[in-house]
Amino acid sequence: MSLHLDESPAARLAPDQGPSAQELAAKYGLAVSGARPHLREYVRQLWARRHFVTAYSRAKVHAQYTQAKLGQLWQVMTPLLNAGVYYLIFGLLLGTSRGVDDYIPFLVTGVFIFTFTQSSVLAGVKAISGNLGLIRALHFPRASMPVATTLMQLQQLLMSMTVLITIVIMWGEVPRLSWLLVIPALLLQSIFNAGMAMAMARLGSKITDLAQLMPFILRTWMYTSGVMYSLSAKLGDAPYIVKLLLQINPAAVYIDLMRFALINSFTAAQLPPHVWVMAAGWALVAGVGGFIYFWKAEEEYGRG
Repeated sequence: MSLHLDESPAARLAPDQGPSAQELAAKYGLAVSGARPHLREYVRQLWARRHFVTAYSRAKVHAQYTQAKLGQLWQVMTPLLNAGVYYLIFGLLLGTSRGVDDYIPFLVTGVFIFTFTQSSVLAGVKAISGNLGLIRALHFPRASMPVATTLMQLQQLLMSMTVLITIVIMWGEVPRLSWLLVIPALLLQSIFNAGMAMAMARLGSKITDLAQLMPFILRTWMYTSGVMYSLSAKLGDAPYIVKLLLQINPAAVYIDLMRFALINSFTAAQLPPHVWVMAAGWALVAGVGGFIYFWKAEEEYGRG
């Protein structure tokens, strides 16, 4: 005699669960939308978007001053006017020009080169928070935005360099082989600026008040970078730790390299020891470190 057990009503009504969502995704090769790719793949994707990055930066440069009557001339006039104000206050009223040969080229070089870093950092702070519409609408490596803003600032600096070279020549300088050092100096500074822009972009995407705070931080950085005065002349009796901190200041390093390249009276004796090593080191630390720091939060940009 065999026994037959009927299934319970709950068992009869329970549907076949089938494979889970994770199993289906693995079976058909699906991935999470906006998931962070591996670092090597992320670099490949960013390189594949290089044409977008350059086109975006050019478009932003042309659009920046479209409402101004003088248009693109403001790219040159802004740092020049800043240099004029600094010359009046620091060079004439406070006397920082005393003991500095060729003070006008010295000052203008410092202003132009520091403005490149300053503008890259400020633009980096808003690279994500200021482009949320684009970021939420399209899928692309988010690092494209801070890189594009740095490239935009580099284009503006290159336009300003014509004025800087003109001023240097007017003060009696003649082109010489050391002027070729401008190329590696600007390359290292651009890598440093891009890394800083990426780090600031991640922070700015989370800290909404950072954009209001950064101008004060950057102004302090400028005053400690020897833009308006000679660090080597002012640090004679300073404590060793103060000298060391000011000499390894990356903004001061890149300014000194540019002055050494362009101004004959700015000699190697005024450069800090191992200046090229420091310039390359800052570019490596900021460039690689800023890129990895930004990449680690790739999934978070544009959400919330």
